[in-house]
Order: sequence, then C-alpha cells, then structure tokens
Amino acid sequence: MYNRRVIVLFLLLLIPLPTVLGWGKEGHYAICKISQGYLSEDALFAVKQLLPDSAEGDLAAVCSWADQVRFHYRWSSALHYADTPDFKCNYEYCRDCHDSYKRKDRCVTGAIQNYTMQLKSADVAGTSSELNLNYNFTEALMFLAHFVGDVHQPLHVGFTGDLGGNSIAVRWYRRKTNLHYVWDDMIIQSAVKTFYDSDLSIMIQAIQRNITDNWSNDVSTWEHCAHNYTACPDRYASESISLACKFAYRNATPGSTLEDEYFLSRLPIVEKRLAQGGVRLAAILNRIFTSKTRIAQA
Repeated sequence: MYNRRVIVLFLLLLIPLPTVLGWGKEGHYAICKISQGYLSEDALFAVKQLLPDSAEGDLAAVCSWADQVRFHYRWSSALHYADTPDFKCNYEYCRDCHDSYKRKDRCVTGAIQNYTMQLKSADVAGTSSELNLNYNFTEALMFLAHFVGDVHQPLHVGFTGDLGGNSIAVRWYRRKTNLHYVWDDMIIQSAVKTFYDSDLSIMIQAIQRNITDNWSNDVSTWEHCAHNYTACPDRYASESISLACKFAYRNATPGSTLEDEYFLSRLPIVEKRLAQGGVRLAAILNRIFTSKTRIAQA
C-alpha cells in the first residue's frame, strides 16, 4: 500500500500545473474574430494561405494555439508577457523585455516584433515549403495573433513581484482564484453569462457594434504606428501597464472578494482592450501582406 501511494504521488508530480499565460480561449477567439472583419482582401488571402487546414480558413480557430503548445515549446512561455518593476506603472523595452534568465528580447513585445519580421518574409503564394526557408510561417502567424492579444491584457504587463497578478489570491464572487485569472477569463465569462445569454458570439457582435458606433473616431488612432512601423507593441504594452495600475490592481488586494462593483467597472476596460487587440492585429497583418499579396496573385 505504501509503495502504491508513493507511485501515485510521483505520477501526480509529473502532471504540469496549470499556468495562466494569456486571455482565456474566449478572449483570444474574440480578438481574432474582430480582427478578421478588418482584414484587407489581400491580407485575408495571405492569412488563409498560411493557416493550417484544421482552421478551415478561420483565424479565430487557432488563436489559442500558442497556449496549447506552451508545454511542448517551453521556450515560448516567457513570450506571453512582459513584467515591469513593482509600482512603476510604465513600460520600457530595454528594461523590461527579458526572461527570468535576463535574456534580452524574450517577452511579448519582442515576440511580436520577431514574428512580424518573419511574416514580412513569407511567401504568400503558398510555396514556402519548397523554398527551404528557416521560418515556419504558419506558426509565426499563430504566434503573432496570440501575442498581439496577450499584450492587450493589462496584467500581461503587470508587476514582477506578483507575477502579473498570478500570486494575488482573491475571490471572484464565491470562487477562489487569482487576480490574473480574473482578467484572463472570469470577467469575460461572467459578462457572457450575465449580459450575452451565455453566447460569446453575441458579446463579439456587441463589441463590433461599439467599434462602429462609439469608437469609430478612435480606430485610425488605434491602427496607427509611428515612423511607419509595421507593429508598435511597446505602445500597446505601455497602455496595458497603465490600465493595470488604474483598474486591475486597484481595490484588488490579496484576500479581497471582487464582486459587482469591480466587475461592472472593469468590464468596459476588458471589452475595449479586446476591440483594440482585434483592430490592431488586423492593421499589422494588413501592413505585412497587402502589397506583396498583389504581386503573388499576379
């Protein structure tokens, strides 16, 4: 009996503990669905060329892929976030973009720049497999789509000391959890259940209407990158840490219970970040693919 218990305990220890690395599936799905509505004809053609067959032409179908492979691609774990110094409430690439071993450029903003660069060299005519290139463009697309989503989650640019809220134990109504998971999943899940008839597609449609009706004047500002850069993730990260300080961390101390007041005041922040993530992902893909796709089609 003793040996059996030891064996069971050993096997349990081999099971990887769940870690929170990004918006939950709902958040990433929403961002990519919104993004598809803003893709140019050329970019949509290129994206469909690069998507795996299993996606059936739907970018949203693979937007959580980077979380699903994080235990297989262990090197990718550090690419989902960028930790900032405690209580600084600002982001600086040279200071903050590194992994736990202080290796530079290994953070979510560095990853966005890297995969943007890779996709700019992609063969959108669909013959890259014959060219013996060093990059896997399908994976680059799926990583980019995921990481653009991640950088818009405020606590993915949270404080180093609490691991972006992962070590802040709270209750979400009656459920024990941590602050990071509240922002990854629970605000969205509660909104879908409370306001959207338990249907994520209705929430996505509501966000899309907000973009058209209430945020239309902001869209060009969201899409813009200074100096004609293809992507500007440092800007997105700076917004996230600012929002983390103003909204995520505020009134969310260890052991606190977060209920209606927190939920209802933070939900508009979450929905706007989902909207911005979708619009900006499309803008990046449009800038990557528009001109070269026309050449490939010709």
